[in-house]
Amino acid sequence: MAAYNFRHALFCAIITLIISYPIIGFNLEAQGIKVTLTGADASTLTMVLLAAVIVFLFQLFRENILGALRSIPSPLPEAKKEPMAENRRAKIESWVLTGIVVLALFWPFFVSRGSVDLATLVLIYIMLALGLNVVVGLAGLLDLGYVAFYAVGAYTFALLSQYTGISFWLALPIGALLAALFGLVLGFPVLRLRGDYLAIVTLGFGEIIRILLNNWTTLTGGPNGIGGIPDPTLFGMEFGRRVKEEGNTSFHETFGIAYSGEHKVIFLYLIALVLAVFTALVIRRFMRMPVGRAWEALREDEIAARSLGLSRTAVKLSAFTIGAFFAGFAGTVFASKQGFISPESFVFLESAIILAIVVLGGMGSQIGVVLAAIAVTILPELAREFSEYRMLIFGAAMVLMMVWRPQGLMPMRRIHIELKKQE
Repeated sequence: MAAYNFRHALFCAIITLIISYPIIGFNLEAQGIKVTLTGADASTLTMVLLAAVIVFLFQLFRENILGALRSIPSPLPEAKKEPMAENRRAKIESWVLTGIVVLALFWPFFVSRGSVDLATLVLIYIMLALGLNVVVGLAGLLDLGYVAFYAVGAYTFALLSQYTGISFWLALPIGALLAALFGLVLGFPVLRLRGDYLAIVTLGFGEIIRILLNNWTTLTGGPNGIGGIPDPTLFGMEFGRRVKEEGNTSFHETFGIAYSGEHKVIFLYLIALVLAVFTALVIRRFMRMPVGRAWEALREDEIAARSLGLSRTAVKLSAFTIGAFFAGFAGTVFASKQGFISPESFVFLESAIILAIVVLGGMGSQIGVVLAAIAVTILPELAREFSEYRMLIFGAAMVLMMVWRPQGLMPMRRIHIELKKQE
């Protein structure tokens, strides 16, 4: 057994060197019109060798290290405690969530513009994570191409505003419905797939959408993207310094106040907040309906669900469609917030981050997903000096979470019924 561990550890260390050295150990330097290949400095090579040694030692003493990590008490409370009464828990949750929403409504008027802009991005990720939570957390369908629906919503608004002049409020439902249609179309080819095969197909779908947006230059602008995306208006009032469309008025002139760029940022934040609350309430309602129970039944045991008369086709299609619908919502808000979009905004890394939020928060748990979205979005901004090591820290956090608390930050509460053994 010891000899096997040594060979396995040595093999993993060699693979680490083979993969990391060509990527990190060489640099491409442009000299005029020529590109030359040069070696990395000594410190970089030392880090590569150190990484291989760490992998070797970890694999060699893997059982001991994992055992020591599991023995460390979790900093989070245990999930296996006696559950609170359902009616009392629902009442407490509703009061807490209502207080948070009321606080969030007044919060942007007392903080800086940068904080409000970051909070808007957090709300966009909350919408995305809640939508993916339907597909992955509730229905148990691993989707690695979820960013494609996000892109559909964003490009729908950008293209409609560019070619037809449609406003944000009209493009919002159109983008969401079109993303839902794409989710329905994706659902049909994957009806018979599960697990790794489903993940591969959805990953391919996300890449197809991104490559299509990148290469269809006559319509989408290709790598140059689409700019000049209009801001949302409030009953015909624009938040810019000057009115761009005839018939509209400016917000600051209507109310007789001085112009401030913070007005638009706060207005976008409030729109994202309302849509995030709407997303959470609608999905929460779906979870309590028969369709929500059907998602969970399909996730736990597909064969048992089919034996109970549940239509696998209808359940999977409903999960993909509803999840994609809210991704379209988030995409429309993102396009309006940025004012410019390109295919580089919708790469696979975005899907991975959204999936990580769902896993870290707790599969099926709405509160957990919200907390994880806040943490994943805000923490990198608070530690900008470690931006180069962002993915390394992110990966380490994922590993520690899977060791200490694999069920997530706040796992979904389920009612357990124990039957006493009859003598």
